[in-house]
Amino acid sequence: MIENQLWHPVIASNQVRDTPVSCILLGEALVLWREPGHDGAPGAVHAWVDRCPHRGARLSLGRVLNHLHGARLECPYHGWQFGGDAAAAQAQVASGRCVHVPAAPAFDPPASHCATVFEATERHGLVWVRLERPDRTEMPAALAEPPVFEPWSDPLWRQVLCGPYDVNTGAPRLVENFLDLSHFGFVHEGWLGARSHAQVETGKVQEGADGVVAEDCRAWQPRAYAGASEGGWVSYRYAVPHPFAAILRKDGSVGDPVSNAIALFIRPDTTGSCTAWFAMATLGDLSDDEELRAFQDAVFAQDRPVVESQLPHALPIGRDGPIAEVHSPADRMSSAYRRYLARLGVTLGVC
Repeated sequence: MIENQLWHPVIASNQVRDTPVSCILLGEALVLWREPGHDGAPGAVHAWVDRCPHRGARLSLGRVLNHLHGARLECPYHGWQFGGDAAAAQAQVASGRCVHVPAAPAFDPPASHCATVFEATERHGLVWVRLERPDRTEMPAALAEPPVFEPWSDPLWRQVLCGPYDVNTGAPRLVENFLDLSHFGFVHEGWLGARSHAQVETGKVQEGADGVVAEDCRAWQPRAYAGASEGGWVSYRYAVPHPFAAILRKDGSVGDPVSNAIALFIRPDTTGSCTAWFAMATLGDLSDDEELRAFQDAVFAQDRPVVESQLPHALPIGRDGPIAEVHSPADRMSSAYRRYLARLGVTLGVC
């Protein structure tokens, strides 16, 4: 299943500190834990199956130990310690192997006494995990790493992470909603759109192995961003670099100094549920961080009941599927996104 080979966001980086935390990814229970840092820098983060191989207790109920020979994760049930051989610590990869059994201190645990370890990395204020190494002959090169979101690393842009948002629908439904300009005048009336200005320009859509891009999309908006004082035409550029992620860049009318870039990153929890974050980067918006978050919270609160009402929760991408949906010229980007999912062979959250 290609979904297991993709990088997925699982939690905000600042939520993984001194104690282990748990989450669900693709139906798999994970424990996230961080090594103690040095010289003010945070330690490496790790993602394991949230189950002790000894008697099945949840490792997320345990604690992190700063040991001389490397950081360790201690099971809450019998105190077994995992991780932390010296070579693994130098490579910033905890091995997952049991290195100490308190009830039998002279026992040298074999390699089979090991927690299940996944790859983890940090990008855009989030921890990303993949459950399997990809087959390089089939996976597009662009999916070998988490999606690129350039404004997040540009010091000229201000960055704000919004979320998490727990949503009772499949991840592809949420991506498609993000790509949809034509709902602005109805779902976000008075904010991102107006019924009296419902027509949109879908721009030029390009499809390729690395995803989908739409240039020169335009919509009229009474309040395009948190600090906007009047309405106007707003230009959008959309990109889908990953099945469960999308990025937009929007610029106001001529003379408007504000530019915004927003990346939607989604953790697919199950077929019909997901967790989302919005990584926002802005130039020229004088609103403070909390105002930006409040604006995004309000906009998403308008989206949530409509998206959760869509049936089925899985996105219909095939003509021969159990559900058929009809389309209009305003749906060019979402139709291209559906074809992208079909080309990749995505099965989670689609039908």
